[in-house]
Amino acid sequence: MATPHHPRRGSTAYYPRVRAKSQQGSLRSWPEVHDKAKIQAFAGYKVGMTHVEMIDYRQHSVTAGQNLMSAATIIEVPPLTVAGIRYYGSDENGLRVIYESWAEKQKDDIYRRIPLREVSESKESRQPPEVSLVDEVRLIVHTNPGMVTGIPSKTPEIFEINVSGKTIAEKIEYAASKVGKDLSFTEFSSVGHFVDVIGVTKGKGFTGHVERFGVKLLPRKNRKHRRMIGTLGPWHPDWVRNTVPQAGQMGYQQRTAHNIRILKVGTKDEADSINVKGGHVGYGLVRNDFILVHGSIPGPSKRLIKFRDAARAKGKAVQEIKLPYVSLESKQGD
Repeated sequence: MATPHHPRRGSTAYYPRVRAKSQQGSLRSWPEVHDKAKIQAFAGYKVGMTHVEMIDYRQHSVTAGQNLMSAATIIEVPPLTVAGIRYYGSDENGLRVIYESWAEKQKDDIYRRIPLREVSESKESRQPPEVSLVDEVRLIVHTNPGMVTGIPSKTPEIFEINVSGKTIAEKIEYAASKVGKDLSFTEFSSVGHFVDVIGVTKGKGFTGHVERFGVKLLPRKNRKHRRMIGTLGPWHPDWVRNTVPQAGQMGYQQRTAHNIRILKVGTKDEADSINVKGGHVGYGLVRNDFILVHGSIPGPSKRLIKFRDAARAKGKAVQEIKLPYVSLESKQGD
């Protein structure tokens, strides 16, 4: 009888499968964009999903120009507030902060997250460095959850956003003009462009071998269990390798969805065009600026989702996307 053989269950590309350190995904890399000075990321709160009728914008699709029904995700994107600015220089150990400046006037909500800042440095020590010493410019921003009724926590999240541009001087000038002000989603991207979506997936808790890795059930006449693996490995090497499927944490892990197309960008005055009857399940009504993206994205409703310029963009941006119909029917019970 031939030895049974099959591919391994569960990709090792996502190891280790442990809980994320933070509920908000971290932005770990930035694609190089030299078109103009702009922010390279944004953040919003996942509302839920609906379905839309749209005219297929993909030129090489067999249904190009025809009406399609497709799934779409709604994300509420209230403005971000720029709390400060950071300059990074590089040495043999990589990037390091060489200058940091905070806005003189901060919103009171930010002190829910950080202690009250007291400016004690002299003016000479707060002078920015020479442009030749700066390699990257980033904005320190925070969210405004107090503007969102669907989010129970009103403590803002603080993170950094990279600034793109042709020259370092252009980046510094742009960043300095935004300190202490609010940023809208339109300053980051627009309809028809690709973005990368970074989020933490829905947590499933501790699950078994079959649900976590999709291994086959053992034969019915197995002595003790069916929903287990047949062996932990060979005698040698005489330890259990990390490639062996085992029970453990499932979900609540950071994932990046590449090349998500933006279908619509709306203001708070247009919120009724996407609010479903009775409110979105588990979220409520959208009362701020919002966007509609094609397909699904990681994470449950109410979770903070981050957007970044597409690192693996394929094709050009679409100038116009027509949405003849957006479903406003209640999703309760779906």
